[in-house]
Amino acid sequence: MLVDSLALLRLLQLASPALPVGAYSYSEGLETLADTGKVHDSNSLQHWVVQELQYGAVRLEAAVMLRTYDAASTQDYPTLQKWNNWLSAAKETAELRQQSWQMGGSLLRLLQEIQPLQVLDCPSPCNFAIAFGLAAASWQVDREATLLGYLHSWATNLITAGIKLIPLGQTAGQQLLLDLHGNLTEAASEITLLQDEELTSCGWGLALASMAHETQYTRLFRS
Repeated sequence: MLVDSLALLRLLQLASPALPVGAYSYSEGLETLADTGKVHDSNSLQHWVVQELQYGAVRLEAAVMLRTYDAASTQDYPTLQKWNNWLSAAKETAELRQQSWQMGGSLLRLLQEIQPLQVLDCPSPCNFAIAFGLAAASWQVDREATLLGYLHSWATNLITAGIKLIPLGQTAGQQLLLDLHGNLTEAASEITLLQDEELTSCGWGLALASMAHETQYTRLFRS
């Protein structure tokens, strides 16, 4: 995998925690798990993230993101629209769906402001994975690097939420992110090979945590 300098810089910007799309306001059910004590230290947080990488919905999102990247590269609008609809339907809860739509819309608006895209527009509402793949294809970022960047950005957001909720120190969070590199690369390799009929996940834990978040007494995050 060879990434040229300009494409690498664009990927770093796209995957940066500083990207103003609102990712910092979501915990994806992690706040519920911290509140109930199921995630209470670095080890339990790592276990949750690894389980999601192996069996969870992030695999579906990343796989659809790759399909969006390919569709955008060939300007195949019907395929892009199909996968956007599919991903919306695959969300386990209204909160997770709303998160994806909000972040996707924010990313598209941001990119149109700083550098208007020269490829297909995303159907509205647009899921974040769709917008991410569309942007990476437009910026000609390497396909494999895009996948790793997407997964790394997702893991970084969860770890940042864990640092606030458990709480963990910044050093512990960075150690955890470093320890996850092998899991991220392994998941990326598996996701690349997934066929359409293999796009399944075991997301009941995430769904239950997301639904329970609505009735928590105190909340820092929106999901």
